[in-house]
Amino acid sequence: MSDSLPPLREVVARHGLAAKKSLGQNFLFDLNLTGKIARAAGPLDEATVLEIGPGPGGLTRALLANGAKKVIAVERDERCLAALEEIAQAYPGRLDIVPGDALALDYPAFLAERGIAGKVRICANLPYNIGTQLLAGWLSAEPWPPFYERMVLMFQREVAERIVATPRERADYGRLGVLAGWRSTARILFDVPPSAFTPPPKIVSSVVELRPREEPIPCDARALEMVTLSAFGQRRKMLRQSLKSLPGIGDPAPLLEEAGIEPTRRAEEIEVAGFCALARAYAARRG
Repeated sequence: MSDSLPPLREVVARHGLAAKKSLGQNFLFDLNLTGKIARAAGPLDEATVLEIGPGPGGLTRALLANGAKKVIAVERDERCLAALEEIAQAYPGRLDIVPGDALALDYPAFLAERGIAGKVRICANLPYNIGTQLLAGWLSAEPWPPFYERMVLMFQREVAERIVATPRERADYGRLGVLAGWRSTARILFDVPPSAFTPPPKIVSSVVELRPREEPIPCDARALEMVTLSAFGQRRKMLRQSLKSLPGIGDPAPLLEEAGIEPTRRAEEIEVAGFCALARAYAARRG
């Protein structure tokens, strides 16, 4: 590190920052890994980086040390604010600490209030208990293209595999894979072992990169959510049966015919384009 900050473990001990399971916290102390994650977000010299759940600031330090022009760190745990303030003092004017709930933010308005005009990069070791909810919200953002140009996020390995899954990986393919595939190109960059964290989780984590598609397949996000909810809610059944749970449809045969999908197929066999066709047909029928 190019700053005079004390080791992170020392900061955590001094502030009594034991990770809280209720907040999905696992602190990342490995400097090689935090640096690797920061570099995965690309050249940062002119970038504004949005970080969710920085905790005591391990990744925050790496982002700033790797040249981030500005880091906006949203942290719900008030215990961590003093540790983050120490980092802000070491990097004057480059770290904006925002106490609050990341799930409650209107991100375009939030960034506009801070005078951030260009697109940001989201880079975070997301709290495990809200990671998928945050991601789904960012992928469903309106208007589109979104307020961000790239996301580099850490998830549990099993969640990461669901994000990048296609019908070729049927066991992992589901609603999250459809949503991510519809509006982004997603890939797993590398794994992070449990030993890198304090406390060490029981599972391997993975860092995922998602880049938004400028022009995703035309589709209504709410209709897509409804269609995938019904289809994957009974994933072992044929679509002619599972889609009967769609509100206001009844017999799904006409819907499937309009979308050009055989009624005997199952959800795990349908590509993203097929689900988008189903969603368009459903939205049209529902007015």
